[in-house]
Amino acid sequence: MGNFPTGSHLFLRAAVVGLFFLAGCQEQGAGTSLNNAPALTVLVSHAERRNVPLSIEMVGSTLGTQDVPIRARVEGFLETMEFQEGTFVTAGDLLYTIDPQPFQAKLVEAQSRLAASQTALIKARADLARIEPLAEMKAVSEQDLDSAVALEAAARADVRASEAAVDLAEIDLSYTRILAPIDGLIGITKARPGEFVGREPNPVVLNVLSDIDPIRVRFSISEREYLIMARTYMASGRADQRHEDNKRSERKNDLELILADDSVHNHRGGVVAASQSIDPETGTYTIEAAFPNPKNYLLPGQFARVRALYQVLEDVIVIPRQAVSELQGLFRVYVVDADNTVQARSVTLGPQTGNDIVIESGLNEGETVIAEGLQKVRPGMTVQSEPFRVSSTSPGDAG
Repeated sequence: MGNFPTGSHLFLRAAVVGLFFLAGCQEQGAGTSLNNAPALTVLVSHAERRNVPLSIEMVGSTLGTQDVPIRARVEGFLETMEFQEGTFVTAGDLLYTIDPQPFQAKLVEAQSRLAASQTALIKARADLARIEPLAEMKAVSEQDLDSAVALEAAARADVRASEAAVDLAEIDLSYTRILAPIDGLIGITKARPGEFVGREPNPVVLNVLSDIDPIRVRFSISEREYLIMARTYMASGRADQRHEDNKRSERKNDLELILADDSVHNHRGGVVAASQSIDPETGTYTIEAAFPNPKNYLLPGQFARVRALYQVLEDVIVIPRQAVSELQGLFRVYVVDADNTVQARSVTLGPQTGNDIVIESGLNEGETVIAEGLQKVRPGMTVQSEPFRVSSTSPGDAG
């Protein structure tokens, strides 16, 4: 019996054989899985050759072509408000009334003084007319004649002063009716009927009326940006044209307006005003541009960016900016060849414009570059390509 394996020996042999068999199956399965692993999918784009416009963007805010403060020019109690806040009014429309009674009383008082002055003048002239013949006959003294002449002159001066007082009283009374000086959009009132207005600390400026077509945008640029724009302006010959006709309406509309939601305003604009010097404290140059606003949906106080074209690079290679990676100051792209194999390529970058970047050297037109998934690839890998599409929000209706 000692020559026959025991039950424990049989179990041990079976276990060893099973382990070898299992290991062999795992190696075969692993080899099969490795050989059949799907290629990594990456998003690719093709290097394009085209003209690239270069521009700078300046941050600013909108304001009306005219932003006119509506002031109480006389003091008194606000009696009525004759408009709907946030609506358009026409020049000459009645906006507010101030209690006119005190000013009517002052006008009556001034008119009464004028009447008295005119009566005094009539009497002085009659006295002078009576005395002058008597003076010629030496029936009265020269002193009496001089006194009559002086009284007539004083009466005439008093009449002129009284007439001016009446005019002033009429003007003050007219100021109790506050009219719209221009066509425009009127805002929320700063005083309500019943409040005393026209003298600090009470409201003096009651509202603001804005002409918003065209809308203006005020922005500042750095000295460097100013030099770029100035050289471009002079190189294009527009500076000579400006000096030749000096008409703002004939300036070229070459500015774009980008709104807070990144939509682009449908109407281009042009520069209408600029500072005469660089601000020494901020080092910036202030500019105002005007943009048509026919639908009146742009309002004063909005955030906006102004884009100005200053150069066009012709016939250059362009790829998405996401396709470029940087390592210690060196830039490279991953090129996918005809066999779907990845190659690393060093490139020299040019300017960036929007979602694209210019490649000055290292890449040829039509070559395929990986635009998304750069972190997952290595040179020599085989990949599966799908087209890269830039996600963008389509601009809304920009009036």
